[in-house]
Amino acid sequence: MLTSRFRYIAVEGPIGVGKTTLATLLADRLGGTTLLEHAAGNPFLAQFYEDMPRFALPTQLFFLFQRTDQLRSAAQPDLFARAVVADFMLEKDSLFAGLTLSGDELALYRRIYDALAPRVPQPDLVLYLQATSPTLADRVRRRAVHYERTIDQSYLSQLADAYRRFFYHYAGAPVLAVNTEHLDFAGRERDLDLLVERIRTMRGTREYFNVGE
Repeated sequence: MLTSRFRYIAVEGPIGVGKTTLATLLADRLGGTTLLEHAAGNPFLAQFYEDMPRFALPTQLFFLFQRTDQLRSAAQPDLFARAVVADFMLEKDSLFAGLTLSGDELALYRRIYDALAPRVPQPDLVLYLQATSPTLADRVRRRAVHYERTIDQSYLSQLADAYRRFFYHYAGAPVLAVNTEHLDFAGRERDLDLLVERIRTMRGTREYFNVGE
């Protein structure tokens, strides 16, 4: 029933919120396949975290082309024979660009984005993962990715705010906002069970999932 309604699920949210972990676990639970972004494959990313103004444009353009290529591949009819769970939406690229680019560079980026965006498929459901900026910072530190070592909490806070603004206006697919503060999908199978059941019973276009301590 769930996969007949939602063939293509996108998991989104700020850095450190747990997108890839949940996308992988959910795809396995649904007997589907994953579509995961490859941040480590961006040759500009480590330099971007060291000097954002200098390396923001090449970083964003690399991600934009990488993500559109991945999503176009996902649009092939045979891939959707099974459920697909992605750990990104193309719109995230524009969201990040709005934080890191300005002036002529942002204008150039938006021209390229507008030319590419209409060619990618839209999800049937978006899981918007949320957490406070201290929680995000703690999770980023614990996963110890070397090029993320210079990310500070203020940047994560700006990013979380940008996601809130984006999803306030987003109407491209049903959205289930998930407060992850007290959820551990990798460590507690019951948490994943609760989320899957919440998705199964979802009827509206914008709903919320929260579990207390």
